Amino acid sequence: MSQAASSFINIGERTNVTGSAMFKRLILEEDYETALEVAKQQVENGAQIIDINMDEAMLDSEAAMVRFLNLIASEPDISRVPIMIDSSKWSVIEAGLKCVQGKSVVNSISLKEGKEPFIAQAKLIKRYGAATVVMAFDETGQADTVERKFDICER
Repeated sequence: MSQAASSFINIGERTNVTGSAMFKRLILEEDYETALEVAKQQVENGAQIIDINMDEAMLDSEAAMVRFLNLIASEPDISRVPIMIDSSKWSVIEAGLKCVQGKSVVNSISLKEGKEPFIAQAKLIKRYGAATVVMAFDETGQADTVERKFDICER
C-alpha cells in the first residue's frame, strides 16, 4: 500500500444534522436509538472516524451532543472509532469534549474571533487530548487566496 493510500481516512458524516435530513429528523424526534443505528452502519461500512454535528436552530445542541455521545460510549461497535465533534459553537464542542472517552477530533477552530480565543480553545482541546482541524479563517473572514491562507496559518 502506498504512503498516500495508508494515510487516507474515511470519515462518516451521516450523523450530522446539517448534512443529513434523515439524521436531523431522528434527532428532532428524539429517536436516538435509530440515530445510533446510523452511526453503527457507518462504522460497519468502513468509517474510521464518526463526525457528529448537532447545529440546528430547533435543537438544544449542547444537550443533544452530550446525549448522543453518551449513547455512543455505551455501544462498543460504535465507540471503537474516534469521534469528530463538529460544531460552529464552541460551547457545543466543549460539552462534547467533556463526555468523549478516548481520542477525539474537534472540527473546527479558527482565528475568526481573534488570537486569544483561538489559543484558549487550542489549549483546552490539548488538555482533553483531542486533535483538531484548524480552518484558514481570521477576523476578516475566510482566506480567499493562497497568500492569505499562508498568512493566517502562520499566525
